[in-house]
This record gives sequence, C-alpha cells and structure tokens, in this order.
Amino acid sequence: MTLPLILSLAACVPALRNQSTLAGAKPVAETGVAFDRNGERGSFAVGLADPKTGRAITPDDPVRVASISKLAVAIGVMRLVEQGKLDLDSDVSGRLGWSLRNPAFADRPITLRMLLSHTSSVRDHDDQYAIPLGGSVRGTMAEPSSWDLEHGPGASYFTYSNLNFPIIASIVERVTGERFDLWMRREVLEPMKLDACFNWPTCSDSAVVKAVVLMQDGKAVRDDLDGKRPDCPVFVREGEPCDLSRWRLGENGALFSPQGGLRISARGLARIGRMLLNGGTLDGTRVISPQSVEALLTPVWRFNGGNGDTDQGFYCSYGLATQQIPTRARGCNDDPALDGVARVGHAGDAYGLRSGLWIDRARGTGVAYFVTGLPEDPPRGRSSYRAAEEAAFRRALSLLR
Repeated sequence: MTLPLILSLAACVPALRNQSTLAGAKPVAETGVAFDRNGERGSFAVGLADPKTGRAITPDDPVRVASISKLAVAIGVMRLVEQGKLDLDSDVSGRLGWSLRNPAFADRPITLRMLLSHTSSVRDHDDQYAIPLGGSVRGTMAEPSSWDLEHGPGASYFTYSNLNFPIIASIVERVTGERFDLWMRREVLEPMKLDACFNWPTCSDSAVVKAVVLMQDGKAVRDDLDGKRPDCPVFVREGEPCDLSRWRLGENGALFSPQGGLRISARGLARIGRMLLNGGTLDGTRVISPQSVEALLTPVWRFNGGNGDTDQGFYCSYGLATQQIPTRARGCNDDPALDGVARVGHAGDAYGLRSGLWIDRARGTGVAYFVTGLPEDPPRGRSSYRAAEEAAFRRALSLLR
C-alpha cells in the first residue's frame, strides 16, 4: 500500500469511529478489501481481532463470515452440476434417499434451484437448522413447523431460510461420498488458494492462530480459541460426547454450518469476488464455468409487492445464494452503498458481525468487508442495512477511487 493511501486511511479513522460512536454501536473491529478483476486495489483494518490479548485485526484474519458462507456452498453445488452429479431442476429426494415434501403441497417436488434461492417453502423456527450431532435433517424436516404451509415450493414466493443449506450439504455428502467440510475444502476453497474452512477442522494451524473473536455486548460469543482448535467443532446436545465417529454420510448436513460457518478473511472473500468477476477463473485456474457464474448471479425471484418476505426491504432480489442490489420497487430499501449502483453478492449477520461481499460487474470491481462487536440490534442506517455496515461498505468503495 502506498504512503499517501495509508495516510488517507489514517485520517479517516477518527471520523469513522466518531460516526460509529454517535450511532451507538462502535465496532470492535472493521476490515475490508477493494478489488478489481486483476487484483487488490486497497485495504483497511481498524480495531482488535482478539480484545482479550489486544491482537490487532488485519485483512488476512479469518472470521465466521455468516451467510456469505451460502455463496461458497453454491459454488460447490455448481461444480457438481458441471460434473453431471447434480441437476438444479430435478427433485432432490432421490439424492437425499428420502422424500422431501412440504406436507401441505405433497405433489410439488423440491429442487436445488428452490433450495439455493429460498423459494423451497422451507422455514426456520427457533434455530432448528442447527441440528446436533446424532440428529438428522430428515427428522427436522418431518416437523410441520419446518415448512410454510400456506405458500408452496416454487419461484413465486421467497422467504429467507437457513435450513435450506443443511439440506443442500446433505445432498453434497450423498453425491460425493465425503464429509461436507472436507469436500468443500479440497474442491472449492483450495482451487481458489483460500486458507478457509467450515467450523475450523480443515483450516491451517496458522489460520486458527489468527481467528477473529466475535464479540457481543462485551462478551466473546464465538471463536475465542486462544490459538488452538476448538475441542468440539460441531454442535452437540448438552451432556453428550463430541464423537465424530457418530457422523453418518448425508444424515446431517448441518454439522459443519453450511448456512453460516465459513471461516475466511476479508482478503479471502475478495478472491471469491475476483473469481466471479472473471467468469469463474481465478489467477489462471478455472473454478466454475462462465455459465455457472451466470446461473449463480441471475435473479430467480424478485419482489413484486406481495410475493415474499423482504425482511423490511432487505431482500428484494435473489439468485442462487446471491442478492442483487438495489431494487427499485416499493417496499425495498436495499442500497447500503447509497449510490444506486447495481451490485450482486451476499450479506452476513450473526453473533455481532455484519459482513458483505459485493461485485459491480459493469465496472469490474468489488468490495469485501466485515465489522464485529455490534449489539444484537445495532442502529439502522439510511437503507435496510445497519449504520456500521453501511460505513464499512462505503469505506471499502472509497479505495476504488
């Protein structure tokens, strides 16, 4: 980074901190990377990756990036589609080995396209998508409360649901014959030269040491690792042993948190963005085809005023694990950059973190960022996004000028 850029960023820090303080939600850490098709254009990092030790944040520190994880999973699905092992529009029941049906719409098959685009009629309740070791996706889907009994599967109705992705991960295991996190590391993350992982088992020792501790209300809520891997990388019921020999192929795709458990750095997210900008190629390596990139980024659903739950104008256009912003429709307020520029990517929100990976295909540029340490309900910004993430988004964009 050049000296003028460093000085410019340093001058921004007090203003950004004052803005966050005035909003009542000063982040513990903020980092971001701006990039184009050819490489990185700039980065920033302010605050602490680990408040307990005083370790400063860097753009290379991996964090539980929340729902941007879904985009990584979708890239894996498209690799399997290209290999002829999966089809976006076939009934997934055959791949699961049991019938996946909304009990109120038993005649309608459910497809991967529906699961990836949140148009499957699968619904979340009480975090039931976090299925413990020994539990099963099939058992969870047998609960009527895991379904929308008024709106059936199909692209006509959208409601964001984390539970779609444990189903997808179970399918990935069944068709690959391998544990989800291991397959994702080898077939999706390593081809992009990413030292990233789902729930830590497959990240390097050096990545584990750099883990970003997620804070909320002054307390560590995730990844307070003290430099070592967690004793148990999956969710287990209280009092039960963490014995991964109990894992069964395709039984519980929730174990390694496909809906939000990817640990990756802001710089790593930028590499995914560059791959998408380059039509599926990154630094000479073909990850997915241009056709697969188009399938991921093209909207499956758009809000028309009554065909889905937008979460107060946050979700108004959705593809295969991608959001398209902004949407010029009544009830939509999905422009966190506040500039009207069309972008596609995904946002993340969990455990005091807000994150984003967004590309501007017309200009061939993008940004990746995250902020940590926010309260459960941080102050809203001028859009449906929160003030702290709007500030991080705009700060990353400023590096492109």
